[in-house]
Amino acid sequence: MDGVVGSGWSYRWPFGVGDGVELVLLVEDETRLAETVRRGLTADGCTVQVEHDGIAGLAAATEGGFDVVVLDIMLPGKHGYDVVREMRQQRVWTPVLMLSGKDGEYDLADAFDLGADDYLVKPFSFVVLVARLRALVRRGAPPRPPVLRAGGLSLDPAMRRVTRGETRLQLTPREYSVLEYLMRHAGAVVTKHDILQSVWGVNYEGDDNIVEVYIGYLRRKIDAQSVRRASTPSGRLLPHVKMRAKSDSLTHSRVRAWRGGLWPARPCWWRS
Repeated sequence: MDGVVGSGWSYRWPFGVGDGVELVLLVEDETRLAETVRRGLTADGCTVQVEHDGIAGLAAATEGGFDVVVLDIMLPGKHGYDVVREMRQQRVWTPVLMLSGKDGEYDLADAFDLGADDYLVKPFSFVVLVARLRALVRRGAPPRPPVLRAGGLSLDPAMRRVTRGETRLQLTPREYSVLEYLMRHAGAVVTKHDILQSVWGVNYEGDDNIVEVYIGYLRRKIDAQSVRRASTPSGRLLPHVKMRAKSDSLTHSRVRAWRGGLWPARPCWWRS
């Protein structure tokens, strides 16, 4: 089934899905597309349960036991966004790959904000679908609270709202996406490349220093105190925010996300 799904083409893909992908929930209202994907995955050794509306899809997903959920966005009964949001609110962390005919950056951002793990635009290659399902199952789905917290910061993905204490922060969509990525990877060291791929997309061809620009925007909005300049090992100058005691100021820590709710006080550097 090595071809484009959703455009009338259907070929047999000779290799199994594997890598732990055994039980798949497919929620898709286009019956022809759903049957094509079901036959392909079944031929590759998966057990596939198909639902054609959002209400039945949510009920099946919350029963648990699936390795991955393939979820269309435009569904009768209940919108795909509502399905994935309610799954996460009910602490169902099964990896979700969303399908959509829309490829706008805000459509992708909404899907990720609400708890989706991946996004595939129709028509799509069956080979790519299988590869992404394998990758999702390999990564697993760590529990993600409906509201992310770090120090005095709170980020509500469902409402796309960020607050520091009682004060709501006004962030641009891009600033919000960068901050959410860092908060979702609390305690981990991530590279500029990681952030670019997640926030700007794999097709971004601009200067990777844009990540530093947006980190600077976030620092100024969250805590503009004690700003100084620090030279990196590569000779570039990067702004650095010195963290005061009991402060949740942003600082460079090779873009290390909050550890214990706070950024480390000592300066570290980007890993390119």
